Amino acid sequence: MNILMVNKFLYPNGGSETYLFKVGACLASEGNQVEYFGMEHEDRIVGNRAGSYTANIDFHSGKISRLLYPFKIVYSVEARRKIRKVLDDFKPDVVHLNNFNFQITPSILYEIKSFAKEHGKPVKIIYTAHDYQLVCPNHMLRNPITHRNCEKCIGGRYVHCTMDQCIHGSTLRSFLGSVEAFLYKALKTYRLIDTVICPSFFLQEKILTNPRLKGKTIVLHNPIDRVQQTEPAKEDYVLYIGRFSEEKGFRTLIDACRHLPDIPFVFAGRGLLEAETAGIHNINNVGFQTGAALENLVRKAKFSVCPSEWYENCPLSVMESQMYGTPVLGADIGGIPELIDIGRTGELFRSGDSGDLQEKIADLWHDREKCRIFAQNCQHLKFDFIDEYCGKLIDIYTGSTAKQPDMSLT
Repeated sequence: MNILMVNKFLYPNGGSETYLFKVGACLASEGNQVEYFGMEHEDRIVGNRAGSYTANIDFHSGKISRLLYPFKIVYSVEARRKIRKVLDDFKPDVVHLNNFNFQITPSILYEIKSFAKEHGKPVKIIYTAHDYQLVCPNHMLRNPITHRNCEKCIGGRYVHCTMDQCIHGSTLRSFLGSVEAFLYKALKTYRLIDTVICPSFFLQEKILTNPRLKGKTIVLHNPIDRVQQTEPAKEDYVLYIGRFSEEKGFRTLIDACRHLPDIPFVFAGRGLLEAETAGIHNINNVGFQTGAALENLVRKAKFSVCPSEWYENCPLSVMESQMYGTPVLGADIGGIPELIDIGRTGELFRSGDSGDLQEKIADLWHDREKCRIFAQNCQHLKFDFIDEYCGKLIDIYTGSTAKQPDMSLT
């Protein structure tokens, strides 16, 4: 099977790119032909035989000259022309979209359908929703100015994106986001997508507020790497892994740490709020960690904390923590509760409530038997490994799996 993976970034940049590369590599290892389409960049690590990519656009740049091309950001003729070269050369059976709005734009959906019609062959269009782009112009359902979750645009009321300056606090960027959302709503463009893969039931619920996507969604939690099941000796610390930022609940966690001076915390990450850990004696900030060093931190932690305050989709840290045998105390928001076997592999606290977080941390910390049992239960929790996940993708590609609004493959 020929599979064209589409993502605006073709270099390591975040969670969606990690997904892209791992899934693509796994599909290729199973005998499929896999190519990639996106923006050209000096750090690009995957590509296509035709050597066709769009020009690099930095939508986040502060340079106003970058924003003088609204038509290219909203509807890209270049992207249609460049992807057509790949389509003609590669002749894919499936085009698997990931993050494509703004830099590549949904205009490519029309070119894919045009190619399929001209060549007289069906081409499945599959989309993995890594965020809330199909219903929210700024992708996050969160106002970056007020730092509050926001659903004003749900139902197609995209003018609120401009009114509230929801894209990086910029009126111009936000206006372009509103224009894009209104345009593709009017054109009914997303009806061209055959299947939307939702990594959480929570995200599926939000996606289905777009009536054009009814009957097109399926829930499939993101995959994880295979891990060796061991029971290392636990050490006395609570672990936080992630970005040091407002939406991740970092300040709420910091406040809880201050009020729990006898409990040691290890923070593994980086971000704009890193300086706020200074002077808090029970926080050991070890910085951004990867590979064996990160695995060792997770395995030995008494439990980990996921204190997010935005609508997390399917956080890998929650899944991997449990797979490494470490219970999770998670915020009751977004897709987090779906990933924890409540009362068996972890517990929840009220998102944004420092008092409740303090209480739950203290209770778990002082109940060693509960932590031990939770850790044992983690060994029996099941998430899809990458090869299992790709097997389910093939079923979706070939139409072997029915699309139902309430269906889960996990």
